Amino acid sequence: MIRPVLLSAVLTGVFCAVFAVFIDWATDMLEQNQVIAVSFVSGFLGSIFAQTVLSRWREKDE
Repeated sequence: MIRPVLLSAVLTGVFCAVFAVFIDWATDMLEQNQVIAVSFVSGFLGSIFAQTVLSRWREKDE
């Protein structure tokens, strides 16, 4: 049970790190509300990405 949770967290973290690098490259300075919005979008998309990857791996195993 702990392995899927950790894998999901790692995938989300990697996605968010890449997303943050892209945002840093695309912008020079963000206001606080923009940082909050970007952080939310990053976490949201990272979670969807991780769940999609994990669901496809589970389908392969079956």
